[in-house]
Amino acid sequence: MGVHESISPELAEWIAAQPLFFVATAPLSPAGHINLSPRGLDTFRILGPLEVAYLDLTGSGNESAAHVRENGRITIMFCAFQGQSKILRLFGKGEVITPQHGDWRCLRDLFPQNLPAVRQIMRIQVTRVQTSCGFGVPLMEYAGQRTALAEWAERKGEAGLAEYRRRKNAVSIDGLPAPPLDGED
Repeated sequence: MGVHESISPELAEWIAAQPLFFVATAPLSPAGHINLSPRGLDTFRILGPLEVAYLDLTGSGNESAAHVRENGRITIMFCAFQGQSKILRLFGKGEVITPQHGDWRCLRDLFPQNLPAVRQIMRIQVTRVQTSCGFGVPLMEYAGQRTALAEWAERKGEAGLAEYRRRKNAVSIDGLPAPPLDGED
């Protein structure tokens, strides 16, 4: 295991080569559910040596945002599935940036404009950068990103996505409120 002072240029280059990352959050309540979500597409950016962000797309729930809104705790994990084994965890304090936030436009411009079903941006102040061996992570061949989200979002349309987020993304499975979306209060 290695603890690093920050995200070095070498680690940044390695992160950029990974097609998948995982997001972990948890509510404060010990009875609440821990959330662990995989993320793909071109949705992760390094903003500085101790600051990162990811573009959060509409999904079946909004656990990460509800947890971050409640307590800020978030961990990002990358695994090497090809080449030399490695696991990287970025522990930090997150902030949910919605389209109404003053930093939305400058952050949104860092990501491809054609990504489907954009919901919010998670900005994270990194408090610990840690690598480990990853010897137990399998070698796998990358076949590409899935197209299902884009196809689903296109079928829904903007109005359908807004309605879906109102019905499915307003609260966590434990009843915690997620940040308001689509200009709602």
